[in-house]
Amino acid sequence: MALILTFLGKGGSDRTKIAIAAAKLLATQGKRVLLAGQAEPAMSILLGGTFGPEPQEIAANLKVVQFQTAVLLERSWEQVKKLESQYLRTPILKDIYGQELAVLPGMDSALALNAIREYDESGKYDVIVYDGSGDSSTIRMLGMPESLSWYVRRFRQLFVNSDLGKTITESPLIQPLISTFFNVNWTADNFSQPTNQINNFLDKGKAALADPKRAAAFLVTTNDPVEVATNRYLWGGAQQVGLTVGGVILVYSEINVHLGEEFTPLPVSVVPDVKGGDWQPLIDALPNFIAQAIQAPKPIEIDVNTRQVRLFLPGFDKKQVKLTQYGPEITVEAGDQRRNIFLPPALSGRPVSGAKFQNQYLIISL
Repeated sequence: MALILTFLGKGGSDRTKIAIAAAKLLATQGKRVLLAGQAEPAMSILLGGTFGPEPQEIAANLKVVQFQTAVLLERSWEQVKKLESQYLRTPILKDIYGQELAVLPGMDSALALNAIREYDESGKYDVIVYDGSGDSSTIRMLGMPESLSWYVRRFRQLFVNSDLGKTITESPLIQPLISTFFNVNWTADNFSQPTNQINNFLDKGKAALADPKRAAAFLVTTNDPVEVATNRYLWGGAQQVGLTVGGVILVYSEINVHLGEEFTPLPVSVVPDVKGGDWQPLIDALPNFIAQAIQAPKPIEIDVNTRQVRLFLPGFDKKQVKLTQYGPEITVEAGDQRRNIFLPPALSGRPVSGAKFQNQYLIISL
């Protein structure tokens, strides 16, 4: 399994330069690296080449791929058609072709995440460096397994508990009728199998995101106050989806620039800009990504013994954080991100008895 490394921040070209330099550094350390980005010109210009939807080797241990959403959509559509043919006697999607599908908003993020998952599971890479948009959409993309897991969990339970769900699953008359009229191969295994597959994918995604050895982000900024504020906001948003932020990379031409307390307790690495195509000074100034990610504050900690949930929410104050509880789960809103916390069995169903915001942590008592 690979480490998925990405970079967040306002400056697009700076982020891409850091992603390229990180990929080069990790490749020289003997790691098999895939540098992945969207089909935009910045990466091609900086690397002096043209890259497509298939990984292309540019140096020892280093390959580059640019995600083309239309191509990814075609591939995914073929997989959807194969799944449909497993469960319907008369597939209805067989005459719809991926080449004619239009890309809808949001598809690029979902398809990119699925592509990263496939490259990760291929076993061909030790590190996947993803040069995404670096904003809230990248955070939501990486948090998609957690979000989708909530929808699957909640809506499945609502359906099972509904009169319709009980009728379908319990009635010996309804099941044959559905099988006849809707051309569905009705068996318990047929309907549990796709649900189990989805849950398996989502569980793997959540587990990877929760492990700093498997997924980590670094903030890329200059000393511009707007960029600093934006990065603090993204830092807090990343914690809401469970993404570890390992440190800050400050791009500046003078080494004596410091950011003060804005990103405490994260380490700040000051790096030079790339000049004249010379990448080595930037590469030499990069931090140890894995070591810093492991030492970074955990986005969430649940202590069953003390019945406490600790959420690390930097960049926010208590007025920006909203806590609600509906049923067995806890919902936390901070900024433009919302997180549903699925509690372990020992704490599930316990009501919130108190909450306080202290030293950038939201501490919830149950």
